Amino acid sequence: MNHVQKAILFVILALSIAPLQSGEPVSAFEMNQRLGRGINMGNAFEAPDETAWGNPWKPEYFMIMADLGFSHVRIPVRWSTPERSMEEPPYTIYESFLNRIQEVVDTALKYQLHPIINMHHHNDLFQDPLGQKDRFMAQWSQIAEFFQHYPDSLVFEVLNEPHDNFTPELWNEFFSEALDTIRTTNPSRTVLLGTALYGGLSGVPYLEVPDDPHLILSVHYYNPFQFTHQGASWVGGDSDAWLGTKWFNTEEERQTIINEFSFTKQFAAEHNLPVHVGEFGAYSTADMASRVRWTNFLARWFEEQDFSWAYWEFSAGFGIYNPNNGQFYTSLVDALLHNPMPDPAEVMYIPVLEEHFDQGTSGWQLNTFENAEASMSGGQGNIVIDISSPGTEGWHIQLSKQGIPLQEKELYKVTFSASAMESPRHITTYMGRSSDPWTSYSGYIPVYIETEEKEHIYTFYMNNDTDNNARLVFDLGLSDTNLTFSSVLIEQLSLTTTSAEDHSIPVIDYFPNPVHNKLTIVNTEAFHTLQVFDLMGRNRLIDQINQPLHQLDISDLSPGGYIVHLISNEMRHAFKIIKK
Repeated sequence: MNHVQKAILFVILALSIAPLQSGEPVSAFEMNQRLGRGINMGNAFEAPDETAWGNPWKPEYFMIMADLGFSHVRIPVRWSTPERSMEEPPYTIYESFLNRIQEVVDTALKYQLHPIINMHHHNDLFQDPLGQKDRFMAQWSQIAEFFQHYPDSLVFEVLNEPHDNFTPELWNEFFSEALDTIRTTNPSRTVLLGTALYGGLSGVPYLEVPDDPHLILSVHYYNPFQFTHQGASWVGGDSDAWLGTKWFNTEEERQTIINEFSFTKQFAAEHNLPVHVGEFGAYSTADMASRVRWTNFLARWFEEQDFSWAYWEFSAGFGIYNPNNGQFYTSLVDALLHNPMPDPAEVMYIPVLEEHFDQGTSGWQLNTFENAEASMSGGQGNIVIDISSPGTEGWHIQLSKQGIPLQEKELYKVTFSASAMESPRHITTYMGRSSDPWTSYSGYIPVYIETEEKEHIYTFYMNNDTDNNARLVFDLGLSDTNLTFSSVLIEQLSLTTTSAEDHSIPVIDYFPNPVHNKLTIVNTEAFHTLQVFDLMGRNRLIDQINQPLHQLDISDLSPGGYIVHLISNEMRHAFKIIKK
């Protein structure tokens, strides 16, 4: 195609999207509204070459996205391979590859999609940021110049998920300089500001936001990570152990997500930034029902917050479309685009640990490592952690309590109240093994602690073997801000049914209640096993079910309250009884 033909094509494309533009530069908030619902064209142009990961782009994909109702497409691009750009000065991006990305961008515009192009998988930059800085800036200079006359519907994203040696401090420096480079030729184009530490919420506190009215804060969200990345081989050996992890859409699971976004929402409001969630998704090895529940809640909740979003991704391991047979995963499409906000699943609460620190620090340990120094004191309803030397890693100061019983394949809620004494700070908390290899059962939960005491909640699915000596850990290093903890509550969450969509579940009846020795349970034919837990979450009785009317002998149990669980391969039903 010669230059005259390119010019004619560009005019046609510009006219085709004219309704999306205004005469004045578009504000970041207006652009975020225009972005709305999006999807990633992942595993294509960020691969070493377009076919390397088995998901090559096809022009009709963008037509499909537009027809479904998506407003934008995020196009991850790996610019740094030697087949696409020079590794030595002047770091030229080859014209053939620029033209290829232009073709992709033009196709998005043709179908009224807002394209986002980024710099993805720049691995040399992550390992040697300073050594690769000139190349990074030169590449952005070329990209910006090449697309400078494109309509405002084209959005730039400077870099995907800075990590490794690319520290938050370096990211602030590089982003500011890259933005200046872009502004030389694109003075008002919308630019996405991502975060260091792999692009997630934990990188937000370290951002230094340039004074620029055309920035959108973009974060990625994959929590609970053990759910979204179960069986994902690129994560490492632990991912297979996570297989079977579920997400039930309980109020507690939803509140965990809301809590994790609270600081980002506050930060965005303070800096007058709209928010874009550039990636979220659950890998295909998770069960589809859980993927649908998680995706549906997030999509609707993001919209309630006025966030734009881009699901990861279209046609590969997380995707909504199967390119091999041309079929959609309809339940995922509906979760993203059609289903309203679902009601939360109903649960019963079984207390496992309740601590108000009336007995001081009894049962709690404070350990310090390397050169960290801290002390613990308590009584009259709290524990105080006084930090004199914070260490260089979060785990260098650990507050923990062990001896906590956790049952395999159960959902747990951890609630704690805490405050920071001098100024707000971040900590990390998790539930895990009390001995080597110190496995985390919950994943590592970042928490923002404010000076005013607040309650914090997270949930996790116990996908490991039953552990009657698990521990709760708070990693308190990296900051010398002292902390006060006033309460801790751990509960097992028992879903009344884990298959709320199945309306064929029989009505379970049981009598008498309170009961002395024999409990009769009616309509148990859908279940194969019965378990009885005390109110501390300890398993006191297991029985097999083999008929519709089941007689349960509880004569050996001590008087008190118990939770009865009826279990099948697809669901679980629970109810409370009183033993006289």
